Amino acid sequence: MKCHHCGSCENKVIESRDVADGEAIRRRRECLGCGHRFTTYERLERPSLVVVKRDGTRQLFSREKLLDGLQHATEKTNVTTLQLESFVAKIERELYERGEPEVNSKDIGELVMAQLPELSEVAYVRFASVYRSFKDITGFEKELSKIRENKLGNENTDLKTQAKNKKTKNK
Repeated sequence: MKCHHCGSCENKVIESRDVADGEAIRRRRECLGCGHRFTTYERLERPSLVVVKRDGTRQLFSREKLLDGLQHATEKTNVTTLQLESFVAKIERELYERGEPEVNSKDIGELVMAQLPELSEVAYVRFASVYRSFKDITGFEKELSKIRENKLGNENTDLKTQAKNKKTKNK
């Protein structure tokens, strides 16, 4: 690995750790030439995945593009970079597990939309505003209603499960 500060190829690994749910390894390195520290990531190289855009054009899947969009959606929230890396790795893994060489951009968007509220409701609304191309406040209201309904549905399910567990314990 070449130091981007001085160009030396001599460096040592200071620390390694799994990131993105074990899909990558993050390594902290120190250049032996100038002492500069930097981070590298190692990922398994997968076959190319082609994304079919709404207008019919095709381009290679870019995890960086997805990560960038999600970073914009999570700006000024409490979502960490590691959480985003893990989230993107999960989406990417699901896409590759389909075993298809092409995927519609709509499918990627729907995967993100389905899982993003668990990470951050604010990011979900921000992402949805771009993904769904809201023209007015009505679009925002519909998405907020979906979040409320899902939240209430989950709370009711949790309460039912707790009541069921309590009955089972008392028997």
